[in-house]
Amino acid sequence: MKNIKLIVEYDGTNYGGWQRQKNAPSIQKIMEDGIYALTGEEVDIIASGRTDSGVHARGQVVNFKTSSTIPPERFSYALNAMLPSDIRIKGSMEVPESFHARYDAAGKHYSYSIISSQQGIAIGRQYYYHIRGSLDVSAMEKAAKHFVGTHDFSAFRATGGSVKTSIRTIYKSYIEWREPYIYYHVTGSGFLYNMVRIIVGTLIDVGRHKLRPDDIHIIIDSKDRNMAGPTAPPHGLCLEEVYYKKEDLL
Repeated sequence: MKNIKLIVEYDGTNYGGWQRQKNAPSIQKIMEDGIYALTGEEVDIIASGRTDSGVHARGQVVNFKTSSTIPPERFSYALNAMLPSDIRIKGSMEVPESFHARYDAAGKHYSYSIISSQQGIAIGRQYYYHIRGSLDVSAMEKAAKHFVGTHDFSAFRATGGSVKTSIRTIYKSYIEWREPYIYYHVTGSGFLYNMVRIIVGTLIDVGRHKLRPDDIHIIIDSKDRNMAGPTAPPHGLCLEEVYYKKEDLL
């Protein structure tokens, strides 16, 4: 048996999320069906983490075991022929049998895309959260820096998660601004359920002057979800990269 690692890009618009489910199409099920069509094997794909309905990925990492004779580096080409155009395999390789896409991950980089304008956009609207009017990007930039460090992020955690601790380390948190587009980038050891989307909702409240940049520390210390901003919608969120070496997070 070979252990195959895939780098996967997908547009989450038409899916109920990564994980298999009964009532909506999932990226996991589509990919497993594609592998079955290619190899005749029923496999369980392991992902670095689940993405919610409507969330996108440029660098999701998955692995699966196979006895197929297809060369590992050719899996990306062969599997792309079986998949819809909104799911693409960007690379494939054989990895040690012990490699586990989820448990071996050291951290992840997410981005969140916003357009701040009165009219919004038609082309690309499924990738941007439209905010009517202007935001104070300078204030948002200052607020974003306050997330860096090791903190208890209970205030930025939605109900429904099943993790043992809310303590996470954020290595990078910054705003990239190309008017009218605003991109938030965050790299961390791990993220709680809806954590990035709640951070973004809080940063937008800062940009609207509902909160001050220095309020971020108060919200973190409170551990109170009601102190943070609303949960931003899923379609602006994208999993950019998964890291397997801690030094790559820095």
